[in-house]
Amino acid sequence: MELGGRWGRSSNGRLVSETAELPQERRTGTQAEAADSGAVRARRFLLCLYLVGFLDLFGVSMVVPLLSLHIKSLGASPTVAGIVGSSYGILQLFSSTLVGCWSDVVGRRSSLLACILLSALGYLLLGAASNVFLFVLARVPAGIFKHTLSISRALLSDLVPEKERPLVIGHFNTASSVGFILGPVIGGYLTELEDGFYLTALICFLVFILNAGLVWLFPWREAKPGSTEKGLLWRKTHMLLGRSHDTVQEAATSCRARASEKAAWPWVKVVLALQDMKNLLFSEMWDIFLVRLLMALAVMLYYSNFVLALEERFGLRPKVIGYLISYTSMLGAMAGLALGPILRLYKHNSQALLLHSSVLTCTLLLLYSLAPTIGAVVISSTLLSFSTAIGRTCITDLQLTVGGARASGTVIGVGQSVTAVGRIIAPLLSGIAQEVSPCGPPSLGAALALVAIFIMSLNKPHSNGDGNGKLKSE
Repeated sequence: MELGGRWGRSSNGRLVSETAELPQERRTGTQAEAADSGAVRARRFLLCLYLVGFLDLFGVSMVVPLLSLHIKSLGASPTVAGIVGSSYGILQLFSSTLVGCWSDVVGRRSSLLACILLSALGYLLLGAASNVFLFVLARVPAGIFKHTLSISRALLSDLVPEKERPLVIGHFNTASSVGFILGPVIGGYLTELEDGFYLTALICFLVFILNAGLVWLFPWREAKPGSTEKGLLWRKTHMLLGRSHDTVQEAATSCRARASEKAAWPWVKVVLALQDMKNLLFSEMWDIFLVRLLMALAVMLYYSNFVLALEERFGLRPKVIGYLISYTSMLGAMAGLALGPILRLYKHNSQALLLHSSVLTCTLLLLYSLAPTIGAVVISSTLLSFSTAIGRTCITDLQLTVGGARASGTVIGVGQSVTAVGRIIAPLLSGIAQEVSPCGPPSLGAALALVAIFIMSLNKPHSNGDGNGKLKSE
């Protein structure tokens, strides 16, 4: 006779009810539901972070294209306007690493809110600037604290598994690029109105305030770190070079020793972290940042005289060239969506993908320089938008792979400082190359990209012991 279910014998001969397993099954089901719910919440958090990137570049791109026109309307000479424009890059050069390291110490939420609000203050002052001095003063807060995207990428590296990081960062870059596409259109329309620049700067300020409110309302407690439990900055199998790591291990030991000391103020911790980063940056990661600098210079030289070169070579009107720029920007944004299948094709080997995208970029720059027709220009520009977007994501992922997750803010900040160096050098190189030919800047860019390819080819990583040479831990 069956009473309340079926019975059987356990391994020790005792009678047990098979229904006794039901509570365990219910617990397993509950755990699965909780895991699914956590995944949904994490997905929502990522979508909110994508929105932050979109709003950041949307607000900035409304104002930045109008800065040169506005400072000239204030009575500044072209030389003064150029100096003011370079001052932003100089401020970014020195502040990127400090702010990134600061975000590692005080936390992503506090640093992200501070950067957004202080940048908003800068754009509010910009809208109130009635002379050149106030204009320069207004650029200081943005030059120092405009690192929303860098901190957001560091936060993404904290949240997602290492294998998924390039894909997520690619989607984040796509969302940000969409903001950069829409912003200039709205900014150009608002400029046609009376006191249009001041209105545009005010709207940019409001967009940043909205962004700060979004960050404040983030479900931070629901954001769970990814599955990558890495050392502070150093893993042997994740090196781009595959050289000796004795210096790196010494730096790791030094960092752990310093972490055990109690620092009274956060900025003391920042200084200590920067000191520990120095050995790594100048001994093992120098070539990664050199490749980043060379490729950034190559792309900046391509864009530096894009409008002028097409006008001189093919007689295109600025309006038509503007459409071409918008078209390539949209394709660059779409490249982030195609990054997932491409990474799977490369088995998540970011170093190989970076090398091949750099080869493609170098070839396309050369094709653009020698293009006999406007059709060849369109083809080269179309493919360049893909190769540069993919290369930018891969170099960021390599920095984080070598640098580690816990100091991701510092690593990304150093990368932004390297890019800032490129912004300072590129106008000078472009002016010199343009004296030779309208095709001089992109030709020089192709040569610099070739040097970067040569460096990457010489410094291939060792395999992890399984013969596949992968950079990522599966």
